[in-house]
Amino acid sequence: MNAIDLKGRVGVVTGGARGIGQAVVRRFLKSGARCSIWDKDEAAAQEFVSQLDDPSRVEVQVVDLTSPESVAEAARKTAASMGSLDIAVNNAGIAGVSKKLWECSWQEWRDVIELDLMAVFYVCHAVVPHMMKNGYGRIINIASIAGKEGNPNASHYSAAKSGVIGLTKSLGKELAETGIHVNCVTPAVIQTDILKQVSQEHIDYMVSKIPMKRVGQPDEVAALVSWLASEDCSFSTGGVFDISGGRATY
Repeated sequence: MNAIDLKGRVGVVTGGARGIGQAVVRRFLKSGARCSIWDKDEAAAQEFVSQLDDPSRVEVQVVDLTSPESVAEAARKTAASMGSLDIAVNNAGIAGVSKKLWECSWQEWRDVIELDLMAVFYVCHAVVPHMMKNGYGRIINIASIAGKEGNPNASHYSAAKSGVIGLTKSLGKELAETGIHVNCVTPAVIQTDILKQVSQEHIDYMVSKIPMKRVGQPDEVAALVSWLASEDCSFSTGGVFDISGGRATY
């Protein structure tokens, strides 16, 4: 595993206690960064940190990502305790129920939109001012191939991830001359705990669309995220980077 140079950088990773977020934290640490994990599951986050070779380079903030006040407070605390806030990875999310749109309750639909889209807005809203003070920043949003194609029985998830793509493009343009770059990645199905939330039928459908005929691994996503978080990513903003095993067609 070749490390990207993130020495001296501080990266926030939402949902960093497990899955893609955990893989991103490990990759960031290997690349020299310090990390702040923003997660509602403090026990899982602390258990993960305790397993690291150098836990002193990681802090845990217990954050309700669906609360703009909680997110803003976490940004203030991280900037103060870590001395900077250079990178933000909006990774936290849920798949929601596997139902046709008209079978979803209003709350089932709203729950996915709140965490998968609104929380991305809250985090960007909170971290951008800190990054602007330093004239440098990298924001990486974890979207999904579903945001491009729309998966059946996942209208809430597809709509939220499509919104993340649009938010990324808009914010990237707004910040294009500030030294802050905003990009998103659009994975196909990745082997994480989120698969426990959906039916096997839905998983089989998603894998059937992937020419490589397999699910992706968190480390594969983390490798791409790490490059997007680095200074090597110098002429890409508002971009959408596929990591889909060949599924993406545009």
